[in-house]
Amino acid sequence: MQETGFLNRKIELRGITYRFQVYLPEEWRRDDRKLWPIILALHGRGERGSEGMWQTQIGLPQQVRDHPDRWPFVIVMPQCPQPQYWTDPPMMAMALAALDQESEEFHGDPDRTYLTGLSLGGYGAWELAKNEPRRWAAIAIAASGVFWSYAPERWEQADTLPAEYAKSVGRTPVWLFHGTEDNVVKPRESELMFEALKAEGGNVRLWLYQGLHHDCWTRAYNEPELPRWLLARRLSRRAQAETSNAGPEGQPPAERVVIPLHPTSIKLPDAVLDTFTGEYTGVHGEPKVTISRQAGRLYLKNRLGETDELDAESPTVFFYPFGNPLTRVFFEHDAHGHITAAVLQDDRHEERWEKRSPAPAR
Repeated sequence: MQETGFLNRKIELRGITYRFQVYLPEEWRRDDRKLWPIILALHGRGERGSEGMWQTQIGLPQQVRDHPDRWPFVIVMPQCPQPQYWTDPPMMAMALAALDQESEEFHGDPDRTYLTGLSLGGYGAWELAKNEPRRWAAIAIAASGVFWSYAPERWEQADTLPAEYAKSVGRTPVWLFHGTEDNVVKPRESELMFEALKAEGGNVRLWLYQGLHHDCWTRAYNEPELPRWLLARRLSRRAQAETSNAGPEGQPPAERVVIPLHPTSIKLPDAVLDTFTGEYTGVHGEPKVTISRQAGRLYLKNRLGETDELDAESPTVFFYPFGNPLTRVFFEHDAHGHITAAVLQDDRHEERWEKRSPAPAR
């Protein structure tokens, strides 16, 4: 029986053995010779080591575990040893060698080979994007830039360095993600690269997550659109677009979007809010949550006695203004408009609560 999922791998380069991981989707088959889209994913500073596994704990690998259906890719995850950096030439060579090895064995598609990196890995991704611009069908980089934290003198070239990278990257589609409150790698790094690529006529998107700090990658790799965006890009299509001098694949050449941490709330009348209040139970009738109203707001109390505020995004959809920005509570109603159930959804699971009917008056 063939193995899929996260597999232990190793590669030897210049007498040094490097351990790393490759991810194979459950549908991957060795004998069908089908070509698979393949991603080279570079981890951050905190995941450096030599055991070959720590890099699978955050970022893209984490989201692959949570949503394997979204990521039908072979994913190569090399590991940078301490105390080195992805921008060191031997580390870039090792990453490319791992990609070549896994592409050959696991049927990677040269037309759909993608590059991604977060933080320290983003520094390396920018180097590989500059050095190998014709290799990548698309690139996604989170919380990074071209001004390395361990080489502050690079900021002396702030007027020229972004343009050098942009000129080399050309029309390779690039999607950048950054938190507006990132105090480790300043959002200005992504802003500068966005402007440089835009000036070169490049195909670039910049999504700024309002209120997020350095870890914007959890949100970025959780975007359902990201894997779809990657799969829609091929080297052959880009070559055709460049030959015809048209915009890459019909997409806008440059897009800058600020993503609010939470949606804008709407105010509902107290009488409407009252229809949501009451006790809610699980599938076996066990108490789950109680929803109450105070001063024009809804509050949800769980079985542990913890209380969270709910704000309305729409007449039947609520969010936690002080909690996970991806969590939603959806209320269901019957044909008469009476609330019958609530469904809690976050980025990992769904839970349904039935509204308990009030006891009949005596």
